[in-house]
Amino acid sequence: MAGRIPQHFIDDLLARVNIIDVLDGRVQKLKRTGKNYSGLCPFHKEKTPSFTANQEKQFYYCFGCGAGGNALGFVMDYENLSFPEAVEELAKVAGMEVPREDSPQQREKDLQLKKIYDLLERASQFYEAQLRDHENRADAVNYLKSRGLTGQAAKAFNIGFAPSGWDNLINLLSNNEQDLNLLEEAGMVIHNEERDSRYDRFRNRIMFPIRDQRGRVIAFGGRVLGDDKPKYLNSPETPTFHKSRELYGLYEARKHSNNLERLIIVEGYMDVVGLAQYDIHYAVATLGTATTAQHLERLFKMVPEVIFCFDGDNAGREAAIRALKTTLPVIEDGKEARFLFLPEGEDPDSLVRKEGKSDFTERLDNALPLSEFFFKSYSEHADLNSMDGRARFSTEVLPAINSMKPSLLQQMMLDRICELTNLSLEQIQTTVNFHQAVTSTEKTIDHSFSQPEAVSAKDQYDSYSDYDSYPAEYSEQYQELPSSNSKHWSTRDNKSKNTEYSFAEKITALLLHYPQLAGDLNMPSGLEQTNEPGIQLLLQLVAYYKNSPQATLGQLAVDWREDPELSATIIQLYEISTSLEIHSENDARNYLNDAQNGLLEKALTSEISILQKKTQLGPEDKLRLVQKIQQLHQFKQAKKK
Repeated sequence: MAGRIPQHFIDDLLARVNIIDVLDGRVQKLKRTGKNYSGLCPFHKEKTPSFTANQEKQFYYCFGCGAGGNALGFVMDYENLSFPEAVEELAKVAGMEVPREDSPQQREKDLQLKKIYDLLERASQFYEAQLRDHENRADAVNYLKSRGLTGQAAKAFNIGFAPSGWDNLINLLSNNEQDLNLLEEAGMVIHNEERDSRYDRFRNRIMFPIRDQRGRVIAFGGRVLGDDKPKYLNSPETPTFHKSRELYGLYEARKHSNNLERLIIVEGYMDVVGLAQYDIHYAVATLGTATTAQHLERLFKMVPEVIFCFDGDNAGREAAIRALKTTLPVIEDGKEARFLFLPEGEDPDSLVRKEGKSDFTERLDNALPLSEFFFKSYSEHADLNSMDGRARFSTEVLPAINSMKPSLLQQMMLDRICELTNLSLEQIQTTVNFHQAVTSTEKTIDHSFSQPEAVSAKDQYDSYSDYDSYPAEYSEQYQELPSSNSKHWSTRDNKSKNTEYSFAEKITALLLHYPQLAGDLNMPSGLEQTNEPGIQLLLQLVAYYKNSPQATLGQLAVDWREDPELSATIIQLYEISTSLEIHSENDARNYLNDAQNGLLEKALTSEISILQKKTQLGPEDKLRLVQKIQQLHQFKQAKKK
């Protein structure tokens, strides 16, 4: 549908969607911890949860990799979707229809995408026709026959033939420069920039059209007929094709049956087609990539059982281990994953032709369950007869099992560890935690030695003797602010347990809770010159809220999304705001009134410090310095009263 999505709809959508519902099923081990939810971050590998989300503010943040944002941003990053696609996805969850603001630019963009789909469909029809009619089709037909494929099976998957030649598709589908550009964008044409020429990507290959869940052709895979390399060639990433999400044969499997009970993941196009020819219409293949969590989550939404099918050699077993590690965080009660290893030298296509449907199906039924394959893989090189061997085994397997969602299967696998090691779960967990703690401590110690030593403001003041007549207390940085004494603030930090957030950062965090109070906060002149962390961000946030007093946290995230570093900092500070013990707007207002004095003192102290750092002071600077020190003195005297 053409048109820009109105901002008011995006705000309404974010208000209706619960981010916890969006994260559930996508974030491993998501559970409530106080006011927040925590879990294992889906954007980087980790064993200890560093991902946190807050339901009240509808935000998430990962202290491990810095990923953060609202529900919309999460869907974009996790599902690898564009902004409009993510809005569409969330709107489906909320049961909302996405409105569009019509614009020439959007109409043009949608029109171009429609043309790409049309070109890909016409390319598929062209390749299919060449397999029937081209004068050199014999090699392609003979190859398919040698693989035991019938014409009926080839037609069911719209298999085609790309004949030799550099411009067959170009001559057929492009009438002008615009068509050529679209063919290139669709991945069907390659542009040689040195020669400023274009040529067909697929030549002298068996062609397998790849379809999305709506049946649209989105890409192609091609199997070479000669000795050219690579043997198999896929379309590149395009506006219509994202290989980490798509699976070959999934559309055909769902088209054959609306009540699929299982799906087999195989390695090649011919395996999918060959199995379908023997009435096994539930095989899919990845497209030049290993199975991803996105693949599995998508499949488990359709079927309760997924079977991985691998060669029985070392390469196949290594691929199975990778698939196992990908599956563990995704699997949950009611879902099942199995692992089938084929005889050496066989693939699903060749084996089903030898054995037939019945025997191959029996192999599928007897495939190793995930738990059995897991313990077989981890224990085959472990010495479970020695204490050291059992300890090493436990250290390897327990983190993997802990990465699973809480489930009956997880508990049974934990019980199995205890049986194999003759240790209690508490003993095993203690050992693993100790190992992780030692590793973490070593990293912290290494980090602490690299920190620069702080220079106090008093040391800076003491280096100037011209103003010794003023009490030393005026030369010290303000230390009685709420940042050091207030009971309202936690000293949590994602960098070090002993590092407090700065005064400005804590005020920023408070305003994220109560943005309506920003209008009452007066930012004293000179504050922008301070070098305390967070001052510049605080100034920017106050200015933003004063200009947009009704802005929500979600709108702030959208408005600042062009600056990832700025957005990440806001999300980090938002996270510490959840540790506040301020329970009402009135409490927050009282606190900010006190903070106002702290900001003024910060500004005065900063200006004094800057003036004293000058190597030479003119008459005006000296007068200003004296005035600022007197002002600071009067301020502190008034405060004592």
